[in-house]
Amino acid sequence: MAASMTVGTGAPPAPGDLSGEGSQGLLDPSPEPKQLPELIRIKRDGGRLSEADIRGFVAAVVNGSAQGAQIGAMLMAIRLQGMDLEETSVLTQALAQSGQQLEWPEAWHQQLVDKHSTGGVGDKVSLVLAPALAACGCKVPMISGRGLGHTGGTLDKLESIPGFNVTQSPEQMQALLEQAGCCIVGQSEQLVPADGILYAARDVTATVDSLPLITASILSKKLVEGLSALVIDVKFGGAAVFPNQEQARELARTLVDVGASLGLRVAAALTAMDKPLGRCVGNALEVEEALLCMDGAGPPDLRDLVTTLGGALLWLSGHAGTQAQGAARVAAALDDGSALGRFERMLAAQGVDPGLARALCSGSPAERRQLLPRAQEQEELLAPADGTVELVRALPLALVLHELGAGRSRAGEPLRLGWAPNCWSTWVRGCAVGHPGSACTGTAPRSAARSAAPCRRHSYSRTARPSRPLALRRARSAAAAIKLLCRETLWVLGSPGRERRDRGRGGGPSRRTRDLRWAPPSAQAPRARQRPCPSAHGQLRGTPAPWLRACGAHDT
Repeated sequence: MAASMTVGTGAPPAPGDLSGEGSQGLLDPSPEPKQLPELIRIKRDGGRLSEADIRGFVAAVVNGSAQGAQIGAMLMAIRLQGMDLEETSVLTQALAQSGQQLEWPEAWHQQLVDKHSTGGVGDKVSLVLAPALAACGCKVPMISGRGLGHTGGTLDKLESIPGFNVTQSPEQMQALLEQAGCCIVGQSEQLVPADGILYAARDVTATVDSLPLITASILSKKLVEGLSALVIDVKFGGAAVFPNQEQARELARTLVDVGASLGLRVAAALTAMDKPLGRCVGNALEVEEALLCMDGAGPPDLRDLVTTLGGALLWLSGHAGTQAQGAARVAAALDDGSALGRFERMLAAQGVDPGLARALCSGSPAERRQLLPRAQEQEELLAPADGTVELVRALPLALVLHELGAGRSRAGEPLRLGWAPNCWSTWVRGCAVGHPGSACTGTAPRSAARSAAPCRRHSYSRTARPSRPLALRRARSAAAAIKLLCRETLWVLGSPGRERRDRGRGGGPSRRTRDLRWAPPSAQAPRARQRPCPSAHGQLRGTPAPWLRACGAHDT
């Protein structure tokens, strides 16, 4: 999965000391503090902010004296004008020092490691990697974030597990590491509070893709952890923060350079994000897939990325002689169940009922699905003919999800945790081979038709492309949006077949099923026989096209 790996070295900062060996030579403090409008003007006009300027802005964010408009204006000024390496380093330090610093037992000094991703679609690596590293003898105090833009958030995914508590004090984090070896928590008023405020503001001010803001946000959370090593998964491609690989490479270099200047040993891996990672997109379904991966199964691309990043961390922290040896240790933790055992411990320690944690980690995939949020409405869409899905673009799926409630348009907005699509595709030599699967849906308060529109430009099939654009009809519900999405993805025209309505047995959710049958406009071919749902694993190229089934989850 990793296109390349960039490594920077530096002595990890001592507990409570965030100066770092590279702090010398940073910007000199300005003698007179400036007002926020003046700071915004300086950066808006392309000037450099002094250390005092940056620290003054961060202090205003934390103490509440900075208005929301001023925060947004400064973020946009930084997004448009950028920051140099010294400014970015100072901003990183200021964010890290805005809250309490984590202190650990001296014996843990070489065991503390962590991973971070710049965000993608279907990226559930953290859910798998943290317990796998704990099973390999590491301590993983992961401070993570929520969804940002169209990308998913690790905290949002974990909160789809009933009872999971992402708010933990530093003392509670130490207890979690002693008990489970890993924890995944969010920023709080005690831990990096300034970044928590800026992170939420970036999500709704179109400043997600700012290189210095990304760097400072990532490294500030990691700097307070007192890590021995850090690996960062920098995504590039159509569904990444940076679509261009060179932009992603620049971010990777900046992360490594800033980390080294602050005494943090960092490795950055470049990975493609044009198609979803794994087979599931959305909060509850991604938890299911993470459990499957920790059970020794799961999609190959997810497993490969977990072992690659984990191998780099074990090598950087001295737990493995080479990166390949580290990857083998991580793979063994996935196969022998030790990673799943650590995940169960983490769930129970972070508020999940022990019985539920045990059932999630020991039950079958079908049993796990019943324990996580599920939507009431289920929609099944059948492929009109045999064929092979060549590619599933991640961005259109993510935009539909975001529009229907799986992402945020306002800071702090609640999510629909059960809304998620599952294309059940596997990737072979860059080609998606169809599998049956499900896409969790629920009714939405607003139309998602405009979000589904890009699918026409980024979808492929073996059916000839129509000579005229497809009509984009208004989708009045999530199920209608998925129906529209699938119809445009297939690039075929015609009339849908009959509709039947079934009621779930045993008081289960109602199921509305429409057999969608089309014929290419150029040839009225005989209606293709609908194939039975094949196995979700081991299907080879050239087999029937999949069902794209919208199943789904109780809206919470």
